[in-house]
Amino acid sequence: MNITQIKDALFKQATIFKTGGFRPTEELGESWIGKVLWGRRWEIPSKFDPICTLFLNDLPYLPKELRNYQLITVYMDFDVFNNLNEDNLVAFFKINCFTNLDEIQKINEQSTRIKPFPLEPLFIDNDTPAWDSDDIDPEIQDEILRLEFEDGIEYYDDIVEKIYSTHKFGGYPSFTQSGISFGEDYPFVFQISSDSKAQFNIVDSGSFYFFYNQEKQDWIVYCDFY
Repeated sequence: MNITQIKDALFKQATIFKTGGFRPTEELGESWIGKVLWGRRWEIPSKFDPICTLFLNDLPYLPKELRNYQLITVYMDFDVFNNLNEDNLVAFFKINCFTNLDEIQKINEQSTRIKPFPLEPLFIDNDTPAWDSDDIDPEIQDEILRLEFEDGIEYYDDIVEKIYSTHKFGGYPSFTQSGISFGEDYPFVFQISSDSKAQFNIVDSGSFYFFYNQEKQDWIVYCDFY
C-alpha cells in the first residue's frame, strides 16, 4: 500500500462544530454549547449542569446508530472530575434523546460554568485515528510501519491531515492518551471537547467520548486529556 491507499482506508466522515462566530437565532435546529435551549422540563437533579443542545436532523454526517434521533441534550455533574478513574462515567451525565421535535419546547437552561455559544456544523471527510488506538487495522498499521522504515515517513506528518479535537459526531475519538475500545456493541458516536471560547476545559484540553449501544439504548462515557 502507498500513502494514498492508506488514507483511503483510514479516512472517515464526520461532522465537527465551530463555536460561535455568527449571530445566534435560538430557533429550532440550532445547536449550542453551554446551555440546553430546547427539550422537556425533566426532573433533572440540581447538581446536573446543562452542557449542550445537539440537533441531528440536518447534520452533514451522522453515525447510523443515532439516525433515529433528531435532538440530543446533555447535562453533566461536575463531580465527574473527581471520579475520572471510573471505567464508565455515564452516571455523571444525563443524555436525553428525542425522536420527534413535536415533543419538545423551548426551555433555555444555561450552564453556570460554561459560556454559551451557538455551534455551526461542518462536514469533514479526512478524520483519522490516534496512532496507538485500536481503530487502525493491524494490516494497515504494518504497512505504515513498513513505509516509516523504508521511506522515512511519519504517521502524523504524512498520513494524518488534521486531528479534530473538537465537538464532533462520527469519525474517530480524538484520544490524547492511549486509545480505548468498548467493542463493536458500543461504537463511538460523538464527543464533547475542551472549548476555549466557551471557557470549558476538560482537565487539560481533554474530551468526553460517548459510545452507544443502539439495541440496548445504553451509553458509555469515557474521558482523557493531556
